[in-house]
Amino acid sequence: MSAAEVGSHRQARSRQRLHAGAAISLALLTSLSGCAAPSDTASALARQAALPAQWHAPLPHSGSVTELSTWWQRFDDPLLVRLITAAQEASPTMADAKSRIEQAAARRTGTGAELLPQVSASAHISRGRQDLSQPVMAGEAASLQLAWEIDLFGGQRAAASAALARLEGAQALWHDARVTVAAEVADAYTALRACEAVSAHLEIDAASRAETARLTALTVERGLQAPANAALARASAALGQVSLLQQRAACESQIKGLVALTAIPEPELRAALGPSSGKIAQAEVFTPDQVPAQALAQRPDLASAAHEVMAASADIGESEAQRYPRIALAGSIGAARVHAGQGGSDGTVWSLGPLQLTLPVFDAGRRRANVQATQARHEAAVSNYRAALRTAVREVEQALVALHSTSSRAQDAQIAADGFRESFRAVQARQRSGMASLFELEDARRSDVQAQTALIELQRERALAWTSLYRALGGGWDGSALERTASTQP
Repeated sequence: MSAAEVGSHRQARSRQRLHAGAAISLALLTSLSGCAAPSDTASALARQAALPAQWHAPLPHSGSVTELSTWWQRFDDPLLVRLITAAQEASPTMADAKSRIEQAAARRTGTGAELLPQVSASAHISRGRQDLSQPVMAGEAASLQLAWEIDLFGGQRAAASAALARLEGAQALWHDARVTVAAEVADAYTALRACEAVSAHLEIDAASRAETARLTALTVERGLQAPANAALARASAALGQVSLLQQRAACESQIKGLVALTAIPEPELRAALGPSSGKIAQAEVFTPDQVPAQALAQRPDLASAAHEVMAASADIGESEAQRYPRIALAGSIGAARVHAGQGGSDGTVWSLGPLQLTLPVFDAGRRRANVQATQARHEAAVSNYRAALRTAVREVEQALVALHSTSSRAQDAQIAADGFRESFRAVQARQRSGMASLFELEDARRSDVQAQTALIELQRERALAWTSLYRALGGGWDGSALERTASTQP
């Protein structure tokens, strides 16, 4: 079997495994969208969203920045991890995601407090008399008041469950923000290194064109070539210089973009980048069939969408409870002391009640409409989850296809670049000895430039495919942990 057939076979196996994981999830959601009760839906999605502790406990990457950076350590460029860390610390997207977590945590605390009695304390002191016939009266009192709405039909518990699900969803989106920022930095850094690689090649090319123009001018002065050849050589040298300056400007623009992303001062960033090496960071080689279908469960957006379905399901339970009677209990206990003239009294005062029953009688259909609205939001959340799952499968497969394609083309691209480079050198030698025309040299030069640029572009494309796979898998995966999980599943 040829290398191409082996790659195609591995790619097909990877696609089958990813489709298998997606099919299970879609089948589950299809069954849930039928006649299942909201609580059943939440429980089933909770089981679906539960991931192995080694790589999702309970959130993607176990909440560990180290696990996120491990993916980038696959590349042979330590500066990349530093740039990603700096960008994540400076990103306004990260700050916004953190703010959403704090807001969700506050809402969870508030809804959880509704399940418990509310206790308040009060104290007062008074002194005076109502009329001249009465002695001066003074009094002190301190008491505790209790109010408790009994969660008879589970509405408050449902609200607390919804708040918890939304908190976990906000935490998942925090990871999604980290992944997005890391991918943006990696793409920008790859684009810069590719730009530098092209610039280094164009610099060599421009020097070669300038040398050709110099030698041609000498031969024209001695009457060995026509003046038109000198004009052509000068035009070629000028064109090479224009291309080089244009490429350098593009590289400068890429550096400015990295400064904005990472918030690293430009002099410090330039020092870290060092002299242009013309080298694009590449990750370690692996085969696409090493990506298990369970890796989709790492995606923060899928985790957030699943938690939103659970929250929407709990919202239905909360709105349903509003249609039924509500029971509230109040009470107080305290100590009081009263002084009047030469006498006084003190003791404990308390009360229990009232035990209040509130029964909805007529609301013109408002509570029923609220239930229907929460049911519609639940259906929308399920639909969004399905769409997110399909998107996840598509993005992973596209990244794997891109990796396979770049790997398949790499050898031929290298052969083409080497071949055109040898051909150009041969024509250059012949032209200098008068056995080839300047037109032949420029034609060979164009082919060499195109082949070298294509090779650099292929390397850039492969690095970008790695970044796409990183984002599609929610920030990388622990292959050994996932394989252990798959082996323990029935």
